[in-house]
Amino acid sequence: MTEQIVSIERMEDAVDIFGSFDENIRLIEQELGVRVVGRDDQLKITGEEEPVAWAGKVLHGLMGLSARGEAIHEQNVRYLIQLVKSGNEDKIQTLAADVLCVTAKGKPIKAKTVGQKRYVDAIRKNTITLGVAFIKKERNASIYFMSICE
Repeated sequence: MTEQIVSIERMEDAVDIFGSFDENIRLIEQELGVRVVGRDDQLKITGEEEPVAWAGKVLHGLMGLSARGEAIHEQNVRYLIQLVKSGNEDKIQTLAADVLCVTAKGKPIKAKTVGQKRYVDAIRKNTITLGVAFIKKERNASIYFMSICE
């Protein structure tokens, strides 16, 4: 069993990270097979070595998103877990950084996945960008974008 301590700098971040009724922490525990316990301004992660390291990276990513004012939902947590498991945790902070536009109600519109970010970057970089969507009709519908650029 390995143990890692993650310090929480702002308690507001802790509220966002834990989610309603600790749903985000429970999701991390279930998906990675670790145990996360909050004490004061620290989170203690216990479990096998690799999943503990992944959980630490996910929690740091969530703190970064929370510090930028991002709303943290189950989709964000699942996507961060997927990024960390695939070794792409460096892409976490690039997602929240780029605001495309702001709605009339003041809500920022941003790319939510690495694929969407690449698509938006292709649109900005190229005069003509074609987007082809393949919709997978299942319970969790996914949309994949393929950019064809010249």
